[in-house]
Amino acid sequence: MSDKLNIHNEMRAMDLKDRGFYDSLNDEERKKFSPFLMIRWGSTVNGSADMQAYYLMSVNENLNRNFFDINATQHKKLQWLMATTVSPGLGAQRHNWLAAKKRDTSNNRAEKFLMTVYPDRRADEIRLLAELNSVDQLRGMARDLGWDDRRIKESL
Repeated sequence: MSDKLNIHNEMRAMDLKDRGFYDSLNDEERKKFSPFLMIRWGSTVNGSADMQAYYLMSVNENLNRNFFDINATQHKKLQWLMATTVSPGLGAQRHNWLAAKKRDTSNNRAEKFLMTVYPDRRADEIRLLAELNSVDQLRGMARDLGWDDRRIKESL
């Protein structure tokens, strides 16, 4: 793997608002680049409670909301550019991995729904999407896709 695709380098580029970072990757690196990791890593930082709160709210507002409405296979650069809007411009921060919480896997209706919407996503990404989105958000997504109320009720 390229040194550029080290998560700490990616976070540094995000914090420094390096909008040319994605363009600096070669074709192989672009295929391996995962904008989704910007949400998981970008939302937590070491530092003051104010800085931690800022990053969490900024990632939620600028990345998490509507992030998956953008087709990542076609628009990774746009997702990267969205990630560069997270930082307050106060230099590079130390980011930490935000582990997904353990959850009851007995009800996986949300995952099944998301698998129909995003058939190209990996299972771990689907699980995370199901965890990050409420049932109401998923119902809204289904409505946006043109699903009728009966189908939504059966699926979710």
